Amino acid sequence: MIRIKVPATSANIGVGFDALGLAVSFYGTVEFNASDEELQIGGCPKKYQNKNNLIYRAFVNGCEYLKKDVPNVSIDINNDIPIARGLGSSAVCIVAGLKGASAWFGDRLSDEEILNLATKMEGHPDNVSPAIYGNLCASINHDGDIQVAHYKVDKSLNFIAMIPDYHLSTEAAREVLPDTMSYADAIYQIGHLGVLIKALELGDMSMIKSAIVDKMHEPYRKKLIPDYDQVAKICEEENVILYISGSGSTLMAIAQDDQVDSLFDKISSQFPNWQIKPLSVDTTGATTEIV
Repeated sequence: MIRIKVPATSANIGVGFDALGLAVSFYGTVEFNASDEELQIGGCPKKYQNKNNLIYRAFVNGCEYLKKDVPNVSIDINNDIPIARGLGSSAVCIVAGLKGASAWFGDRLSDEEILNLATKMEGHPDNVSPAIYGNLCASINHDGDIQVAHYKVDKSLNFIAMIPDYHLSTEAAREVLPDTMSYADAIYQIGHLGVLIKALELGDMSMIKSAIVDKMHEPYRKKLIPDYDQVAKICEEENVILYISGSGSTLMAIAQDDQVDSLFDKISSQFPNWQIKPLSVDTTGATTEIV
């Protein structure tokens, strides 16, 4: 049996639109076994138990890249990462499928090959790179060549995922964005992104609070999240930092150790149907276990 464990990811992190992503301690696990049938899938809704399953499509993609026949396979999924919530659920599936194919044929794919294949399937590398490598990743697509810079986040920082009981599609979140932005706003984003990465490395909450304020996507996307203003008010009262995870609807707070419990209690009491998950940074990325 091949077991692949992949962390959820939180992309954008304010000013890092489509470039910055963070791996967090919330995981999807997928097991691959030989099967007498062409394809068996368990652990997910019936509508995903077919060849259109994203994990299987990535598995097939990996086999084809290696020029190997696609084997009969049984796939068992244990994944609570919600779909269309801004936590990299599709990246988790894609990375799991590609790493499953790699492991099936003796770990034939390098992380760089998995990154390039995953980016082609996902469309951009901001979620797949931290899912593969862990930690904080800044990624670029340079004429089809995906390059990643790796950073470590200070251990004093906690990330609290506030996951609404409603989704927000990536398509809707992209449609709301303007087609152009000014030079002034572009310069603002570039400067703030550079400072934000260093602030996350240092764990400097004051610097993070200043640098994370975005002008490219959050002013537009927050209007699609009905409870954004209420959550923002609570975070301001608790003196924690708020950003939209990915394209939403999950809202992510950055807090220090002594702030986590109070924020958890307040958000839980006001939004009893939400999942509130205190998380840390995953430093390992996707892992493979042969059992």
